[in-house]
Amino acid sequence: MALFRQVQTSFWQDGFVLELTPEEKYFYIYLMTNSKTAQCGIYELPKRVIEMDTGYNRETVDKLLQRFIDYGKILYNESTREIMLINWIKFNKLNSPKVKACILKELNEIKHKPFIKMFSTLSIQYGYSIDTLSIDYGEEEEEEEEEEYKNKRKIKEEEQNNKKNEIELSSDTVNNPIHFYENNFGVLNPFIAEDIIKWCEDAGDELVTESMKRALSQNKQWAYAVKILVTWKQRNINSMDAVLADDISFKKRKEQSNGRSSNNSRPNSTGLSTIEEQERFIEENRLPFIKR
Repeated sequence: MALFRQVQTSFWQDGFVLELTPEEKYFYIYLMTNSKTAQCGIYELPKRVIEMDTGYNRETVDKLLQRFIDYGKILYNESTREIMLINWIKFNKLNSPKVKACILKELNEIKHKPFIKMFSTLSIQYGYSIDTLSIDYGEEEEEEEEEEYKNKRKIKEEEQNNKKNEIELSSDTVNNPIHFYENNFGVLNPFIAEDIIKWCEDAGDELVTESMKRALSQNKQWAYAVKILVTWKQRNINSMDAVLADDISFKKRKEQSNGRSSNNSRPNSTGLSTIEEQERFIEENRLPFIKR
């Protein structure tokens, strides 16, 4: 159990952090500084503890955990209730012999063995020499799990390719998310392709393409489009009509708040309200963005 944790002042100027909502910043800081944190960045954190510490209900805790998993910042194992902060080792030096000894002790207590293997890989990547030979990786079970994972992955890749082909065949050129990404963002890697397919199934091709258009208008990447899609999902916005209605509603509320009429309003250069503008407006007017 940690007595204290240090956070670098540059945290607040980090490109990823700058795009987070106030709620997300608070939660991210909590994950790095709560009393359960460990020197290796992997620790047991039951959701009930998160609820008690933050005051959030289970629904909000689940949403925030999933959001940071989607952002590629954490991993969470439901069965062992352990969390791994993926970038922890990148920003916390492991050169001290005392620190290394502490980490080895912590790693031996971790129940979800794939987290240990990932930690070992990251430690080598960042140039840290930690002797993990004495740690039980559960290799026999791991080999079986790996074989099962490969089979599932193969099936999933086949399903993904079939779904990708379906999207390419069923969508017109303008609203085809796959084509739109490749034409505007560049080469489509398998991970983003899987994410796009998932969002197409959840929100529909048209909204996925629209989210990418808005990300481009702000010179942002796919992660920003995901943020837009998450926001729409939370607001039960599931069609382009609903998106446009939400834009108009936000514009009117903003004008009323500023004491200006619609005739004197000056929209931004894209004519679309950005996620930051909406979140800032909600924060200033104390409207609930995420149910607590």
